[in-house]
Amino acid sequence: MPGRTCNASQSPVGGRAGRRGGKGIALNELRIGLLGLGTVGSGVARLLLTHGELFEQRLGMGLRLTRIATLPSPHLKTLDLTGIAVSDDARAVVTAPDVDLVVELIGGYDPARGFIRTALEQGKHVVTANKALIAVHGNELLAVARDHGVELCFEAAVAGAIPILKALRESLVANRIDRIQGILNGTCNYILTEMRERGAPFAQVLQEAQAQGYAEADPSFDVDGIDTAHKLTILSALAFGTPLDFASVHIEGIRNISEVDIAWAERLNYRIKLLAIARRVDGRLQLRVHPAMVGADTMVATVEGVFNAVFVDGDFSGPTMYHGRGAGQLPTASAVVADIADVARNLRAGAVGRVAPLSTWPERLTPLPVQPIDELVSEYFLRMTVADRAGVLAEVTRIFHHHNISIMTIHQDAVPGQNREDSPVPLVLVTHATTERKIQASLAELERLEVVTEKPHLIRIESSID
Repeated sequence: MPGRTCNASQSPVGGRAGRRGGKGIALNELRIGLLGLGTVGSGVARLLLTHGELFEQRLGMGLRLTRIATLPSPHLKTLDLTGIAVSDDARAVVTAPDVDLVVELIGGYDPARGFIRTALEQGKHVVTANKALIAVHGNELLAVARDHGVELCFEAAVAGAIPILKALRESLVANRIDRIQGILNGTCNYILTEMRERGAPFAQVLQEAQAQGYAEADPSFDVDGIDTAHKLTILSALAFGTPLDFASVHIEGIRNISEVDIAWAERLNYRIKLLAIARRVDGRLQLRVHPAMVGADTMVATVEGVFNAVFVDGDFSGPTMYHGRGAGQLPTASAVVADIADVARNLRAGAVGRVAPLSTWPERLTPLPVQPIDELVSEYFLRMTVADRAGVLAEVTRIFHHHNISIMTIHQDAVPGQNREDSPVPLVLVTHATTERKIQASLAELERLEVVTEKPHLIRIESSID
């Protein structure tokens, strides 16, 4: 399949000759059923309704929206849905005889999982932007699609309109990928950008992001790193030829990042970003999502606001970067409709199943061992609050010496005008490269010191990132 991330059986469906494609689909028209008319769903509907002539020209096939299943939605009043059957019955849309392809934009695990499975089992192609469902249940659903000779497409699940999955599956097919990393959540990137530019605390910026529609009422999936981990799961499967494995991703979010950390990062010539990182290391994979300090002069440091960026290292291509809006109505709708267009092209050409859904043919997907986070080797930023009295620094450095951790720099600033005796002051250390196991053991000992007045705060430093 020449387009977005889609799955199909290895046997072509449809053909070059005759009036109709496989599964009874007419070669001059692809009939579409849409589940969900929220922000993205309304964008998809608008795109299908306004660009009909363009699709005819580019695809040689019409894309006709025939049915919509939605809860009460304000978008019903803003779209001309004449001739389109609208109801609240998603199953009726999935099973309707005048639907060849189902677009699932409900989100979540259930009932979306059941609707997608039913559509696939009925021989209908499916396009979804549901990264959580693909990351957690994708292996199961891809197998169902393969068994029934249809496509399961999910380019819009990762990085909005950025065609990163297509790049991994097709444009970089000649390369062995050894590293893929980047910023995959616009909400978190917006929050960290605003905290840096304005010196505002996390809670305030999060509230503002919710008011502006950048963050959900319950922001947990975003700020706790889960959304980013879903996307990294999909990227790593395509990059490394492995089954989807969400459970193996190490996940940390940005809730504990303070404006103090942001200010220290600036002082040390770093920026703090929520990174998604997947790497091959000695025959194993690193799969991790966490905040990290990156050099202020690196490309990833310049990615600000709601933008996403993905960096891919291929052995022949070298490093490549993909940058753009990672979410929102129009970018995500663009990716969804591009998937629909690819299904149409494949049906017309009799080429369904031409490209493996996870870049590697299903029978050749090979699980790789994942490196435990405690074996990670990194530099670290460590901030704590200690009593300002003689001997404190010696107690702290003794612990690092005990664990064979080399300290690169130490910063201890007294608070102006403060009574020195036993007053709390910030103490910041930057270590040379060491293991996560050693640094965590040191943290446990530091927390037990009577002179350490607040729990130490740790941020990894990614010195090798672009």
